[in-house]
Amino acid sequence: MSGLPTVLVIVAVVALVLVRQFKTERLSGDRKWWLLPAVLAVLAVKDGAVTDPHHVTGSVFLLAVEVLVSVGIGIGWAFTTRVWTDEQGDVWTKGTVATAGAWLGGVAARASVAGVGLALGIHLGSSSLMLGFAVSLLVRSGLLMLRADRERSAYVGPVAQPAWEDRR
Repeated sequence: MSGLPTVLVIVAVVALVLVRQFKTERLSGDRKWWLLPAVLAVLAVKDGAVTDPHHVTGSVFLLAVEVLVSVGIGIGWAFTTRVWTDEQGDVWTKGTVATAGAWLGGVAARASVAGVGLALGIHLGSSSLMLGFAVSLLVRSGLLMLRADRERSAYVGPVAQPAWEDRR
């Protein structure tokens, strides 16, 4: 997939992730958190247009930088998201102001990588952007699931009445 369809998929997924990340949301216990990033990654690499065929070495290097930046962005998203357990033991998440800052920093970092590429005459297409977003989303989701598992294991439940109060 290349060109306009890729851009439309990226915009749609970014909008979905943004909306979901900044509203209060219960994390389910299912293990399908990796599915959306995996689909995005497959769509990004399936046509082979992730690198610039005229500058293979430079584009592979820039793609590696993009992936490393994407890992950092995913870590930033995950650790600036508030995670808590309610009275029933359900784990909830909500993005914070710091999460918005991580998003803005991520946009700036990705724009910088693209700018360096353009300055060097290397064209990283929208497929590399989609792959980077998939990596960020995978890292964020994985870390949130780890944090949620820690929250669930630390949950002790509602405080019960002391046994001595029932002995009247």
